[in-house]
Amino acid sequence: MRPQPARDEIVTTSASADPVGGIFVSTIKHVAARAGVSFTTVSHVLNGTRRVSDSARERVERAVAEMGYAPSAVARALKMSETCILGVLVPNITNPFFAELTRGIEDCCRRTDYSVFLCNSDDDPARQSRYLQTLLERRVDGLLLAAAAGEAAALAQRLSSMRVPTVVVDRAIPGLAADLVRVDHQAGARLAVEHLLALGHRAIACLSGPSAFAVSRARVAGWREALAQAAVAVEPGWLLEGEFSAAAGHALALRLLARGDVSAIFASNDRLAIGALRAAAERGVAVPSALSVIGFDGIDLGAYAYPALTTVGHPIRAMGEAAAEVLIERIAAGPGTCREVVLPAQLLRRESTGPVPVR
Repeated sequence: MRPQPARDEIVTTSASADPVGGIFVSTIKHVAARAGVSFTTVSHVLNGTRRVSDSARERVERAVAEMGYAPSAVARALKMSETCILGVLVPNITNPFFAELTRGIEDCCRRTDYSVFLCNSDDDPARQSRYLQTLLERRVDGLLLAAAAGEAAALAQRLSSMRVPTVVVDRAIPGLAADLVRVDHQAGARLAVEHLLALGHRAIACLSGPSAFAVSRARVAGWREALAQAAVAVEPGWLLEGEFSAAAGHALALRLLARGDVSAIFASNDRLAIGALRAAAERGVAVPSALSVIGFDGIDLGAYAYPALTTVGHPIRAMGEAAAEVLIERIAAGPGTCREVVLPAQLLRRESTGPVPVR
């Protein structure tokens, strides 16, 4: 009689195993039969849980290689109550900021033997909620979240009920007790505008992202603060709001250029700024001799715009790595006092800003 499988038997696919229902499966039982040992011996070899003779170990390792056997991560997760998977939920993966952020998270996970399960909410709260349920069902060990706009109270309640270690990245969620990793948005915007002021600019417009985002409001506050400290009054029409996209930056900048009364633009993200550069080129407005443009975030693409985009921000991949490190530490330590890691903004001076033009 063939030996019966153990209760914790792990099943994988393999072309060298016995056919079952039209699918070839290789189990710990098959490995044991080929190696001429018990399935418990195979388990001890694979898991290093007990000393096994050299000859038995060699036979098991040879059988594993010949059969292409691999332990099931799902079964192991159920047994160990951990998956070594981090869920990452971002609002827009086509935005280079979130693409670079995710790459930083993945870099850290690769060094620490975690895998990443990536979800894109498309800035849709309903879709975000469905993905949160998916990640919960996948039993992720922790969650890294850059939240979609809106419904902050409901999101905070949902995340609190999930009881999964969570690190919020970039966009704080009011009412949620979770670790937070972000750049100093207001100080970064102030730094950008101070750079323009130092070049002699006083007519400095702001292209803002959606005011529903706390990030947008903080960057607008930094713009206002820098102008107020320089005793510069904000003129009506200098603040324009749109989506965080190049298309919005293009459309809003065309409206500003039609006014003809600004010498510089602070765009509250780099995609808005790149759109503004396109609008200036279409209108024959030379950057930076006739108009200075500065962005926020520091995406890699900005260095290859023409002219290369001056911007402020923190290295995005480093932010992703920092967020993943905080989450992995939280998983290991368990519940405790929440941390807020505020990363300083830095000025990346390139080609798109220059002295105020002489009228």
